[in-house]
Amino acid sequence: MKACIYGAGAIGGWIGAGLARTPGLELSAVARGDTLQALQSQGLLIEQDGQTHRLPIRASADPAELGPQDLVVIAVKAPALAAVARQIAPLIGPDTLVLTAMNGVPWWFLHGFGGALAGTRLRAVDPDGVIAAAIPPEQVIGCVVHASCSLNGPGQVKHHFGNGLIIGEPGGGLSPRVQALQARLVQAGFNATVSPQIQKDTWYKLWGNMTVNPVSALTGATTDLILGDELVRNFISAVMLEAREIGARIGIPIDQQPEDRHQVTLKLGAFKTSMLQDVEAGRSVELDALVGVVRELGQLSGVATPFTDALLGLARLQAQQRGLYPRG
Repeated sequence: MKACIYGAGAIGGWIGAGLARTPGLELSAVARGDTLQALQSQGLLIEQDGQTHRLPIRASADPAELGPQDLVVIAVKAPALAAVARQIAPLIGPDTLVLTAMNGVPWWFLHGFGGALAGTRLRAVDPDGVIAAAIPPEQVIGCVVHASCSLNGPGQVKHHFGNGLIIGEPGGGLSPRVQALQARLVQAGFNATVSPQIQKDTWYKLWGNMTVNPVSALTGATTDLILGDELVRNFISAVMLEAREIGARIGIPIDQQPEDRHQVTLKLGAFKTSMLQDVEAGRSVELDALVGVVRELGQLSGVATPFTDALLGLARLQAQQRGLYPRG
């Protein structure tokens, strides 16, 4: 089996490290800059359970050098996906599976799902249809990651906690190909499960991080301080109630209250969200996939989203001022 990681950062490197340790699998990665140099010179390094493993990997900046794959794992930040779409064609053959290990609502979210909205292109995440044209939704397997990883340096992954991968067909159901992929991921050491409706798992994860992420980017505060402020917590709850109503309208209801999710987040202790880390590092922020797309789904489903709009507007303006989100 030939598998390629497109985006060998913390999560992509972690998934790649698991795959690299399974027999009968040839692993490669598309990378650039310091990451490419590190992978070519030292291989992929992962620190896990107190041990560091060095794993061989073929790395190139040019997908054409790697050729068609059986499995492509896309693990980039959402703002980078359009650029990936323009380069990914040499990796995708007629039977290639594309596993999307990304945050937020993906471009394929309404493929075979959403009732009257099924088939609608989400302009917040794929404004020109470039991504869907390059990566056909029919070849996609969705993935929700429940793990915490970071980078010690280029090509050097540190796994902190969590080992969960939830995968599923965008159109729902338990297909032979998704079950075969689950078996491969379990063999690679992941706690991989198949969801009969991956949009539900995607939406539930989004329900928590669509609020705390941008609020942390705005304030610079860790999650304990954000949820410890009554006024901020109430604002976050109001945004979450809007998203919950949208989910109910499109067929993915959430039977919890925002306070239930706050308690789960608080148990994780004080930590910096990924978006705050991006802001501090001067990287583009994932506002469209986390917040902008929720506003769009509200418009499509007839749900008013004044609190979501306020959050998006403030976070977008702040990111634009820092050069981390395009103007206009």
